[in-house]
Amino acid sequence: MSDNKTEVPYGTLDLLILKTLDTMGPMHGYRIARRIEQVAENLLRLNQGSIYPALVRLEQQGWIRTQWGISETKRKVKFYSLTKAGSNQLSIEIENWERTAALVARFLEAES
Repeated sequence: MSDNKTEVPYGTLDLLILKTLDTMGPMHGYRIARRIEQVAENLLRLNQGSIYPALVRLEQQGWIRTQWGISETKRKVKFYSLTKAGSNQLSIEIENWERTAALVARFLEAES
């Protein structure tokens, strides 16, 4: 496996977080980051400088909520969960991503 880790394309971290919470249910920030890396088969690496600002932003927009709880390591941590507004936003984010991917695919095919 290559040592090169991919950066998360701008604007997609919100989608990855919302989808992770939709699929897995409430999780703390560290676990969200590790789950995203796991699904990406370790091709990307998320650090605190990217995941936590995104979680704060999503909470401020009302797409996720927080609740204090105890982690697997017996530490007090914030657990994040999807709100109804977040579920609606996830649908919008998926549609936007699919539209963007289709557009890029058209350009790649046209240049061949």
